[in-house]
Amino acid sequence: MTVSTEMAPPEVAWNRLSAEALNDLARRDAIVLLPVASTEQHGPHLPTGVDDFLGTAVCRRTAELVAPDRPIVVAPTVWCGLADHHVAFGGTFTLSLATYHALLRDLCRSILAAGFRKVVLVNSHGGNITALSSLAVELTRELDAPIATATYFMEAADAVSGILEDQGNVMHACEAETSMMMALDSDLVDATRLAEAHGPGFDIADSLMPTLKRVRGWQEVSRGGVAGDARRASAAKGEAVLDACALALAARLRAGDPWA
Repeated sequence: MTVSTEMAPPEVAWNRLSAEALNDLARRDAIVLLPVASTEQHGPHLPTGVDDFLGTAVCRRTAELVAPDRPIVVAPTVWCGLADHHVAFGGTFTLSLATYHALLRDLCRSILAAGFRKVVLVNSHGGNITALSSLAVELTRELDAPIATATYFMEAADAVSGILEDQGNVMHACEAETSMMMALDSDLVDATRLAEAHGPGFDIADSLMPTLKRVRGWQEVSRGGVAGDARRASAAKGEAVLDACALALAARLRAGDPWA
């Protein structure tokens, strides 16, 4: 019998580690990735936990890439965010901005109290982006610690556009998100509803530009709750997108220290 001499990769999930192990990571100045997501409608074919599942998966993959070079840990995912624009469809949890601020402040405070000093809020939900830009400033001031932010699919926009066929980046319940869910857990994708899973395009980057606009509910954007086209989604595309996003975020964490 051949016995493998390969060492198992280090555990990166906070909630799978002991307090003693986390204390050691804190002493080694580990980065903490805190995934922040949402639980909301994702069209007729996907579960409400898409942003939770995808953000968690990207953070785990990112940490596994970074871990050989520097200590890193992934905190439990914040599964609720700012999703008032999806409420009309049902199945959606949402927080007020004040509650979201307080929640993130207390979670970051807990991470800092555990001895860590390098925190990245890794976002997986478009509706959180604007708030996180402002809250990072507030949290840094309130906690006297630099809190960094990233949105995983924005980090890898160029790479993702080369993988997808019908859109340039992640939209909503679209080719990208459906493909990634197929790669992670195909049982959660209702293939019988894919023919319905298409809607108008939505440019997240453009929506964040400070031009004249008003707040719109998602039902005004897409009657079926989908932005983009999921009909040509595949597990192979999803695996490639997940890897591209993890590689891009890992590269950013290796290339420059936002806490310097």
